Amino acid sequence: MEYKLVIAAREDLNLSKGKMAVQVAHAAVSAALEAKADHPKWFRAWMDEGQKKVVVGVPDLEGLLALERKAIAMKLPTALVQDAGLTELPPGTTTCLGVGPGPNHLVDAVTGHLKLV
Repeated sequence: MEYKLVIAAREDLNLSKGKMAVQVAHAAVSAALEAKADHPKWFRAWMDEGQKKVVVGVPDLEGLLALERKAIAMKLPTALVQDAGLTELPPGTTTCLGVGPGPNHLVDAVTGHLKLV
């Protein structure tokens, strides 16, 4: 596989498994739609390969925003997720960042140092 989508999730929020799954899903869908609009060749290749997705942890909001800045500088699709505040978190809490889908080597340059969740 040559393309992937990585979702970085904040570890400091201590979300329930269900809440984490929903936030990761929001980031994945939003990042994929951004890629479809801005990088249709990457999106199509990613879809054709089976839509590889990886979830990694990031310590805190500062780390998440640093990843976003780096991904944007590299012209990768990104999707920053802010919670609506209906259950576990205050409204507007930033939870996850989707990076990609894009070429593995570019996505890894942003997220490759992070551990799997």
